[in-house]
Amino acid sequence: MSKEPLPTPVTDPARRSKVKVDEKHGLWSFFNKEKRFLTPPEAEAAHGRPWSVEELRHKSFEDLHSLWWVCVKERNRLATEKYERERVEAGYGEYEGDERDKAVRTTQRAIKHALTERWYAFEEATKLARDDSEIDMREAGRGSVYKAI
Repeated sequence: MSKEPLPTPVTDPARRSKVKVDEKHGLWSFFNKEKRFLTPPEAEAAHGRPWSVEELRHKSFEDLHSLWWVCVKERNRLATEKYERERVEAGYGEYEGDERDKAVRTTQRAIKHALTERWYAFEEATKLARDDSEIDMREAGRGSVYKAI
């Protein structure tokens, strides 16, 4: 214990310091769009369905990469709200938050599935190219590897 007296809070709003907060600060992604303490269950339940593997097969690598990080941020936000609900013993929103987290995890599994399929397709194409006499794999990365006979 310190012998120094505790500071007294400033209750007068006119005397409080005006702290400027960047609206685009990365920590805001841990909170809902309204920057509220907890999302109401109705708003938490109003989310879309998870992405399917078939839909993701048509997306570019950059799109999949972006979607993956959107899912990570959403799962972080959901975990933050779950922690806060348990801390304050809110007594609501658990089911809705768990359902939303399940949908986000399903999307992440579908992204992994689509990328794994692409990796196997690439490996298969590379193997076929090595066995093809018209393709010189030593030239890969330095221009055209196909040589017409």
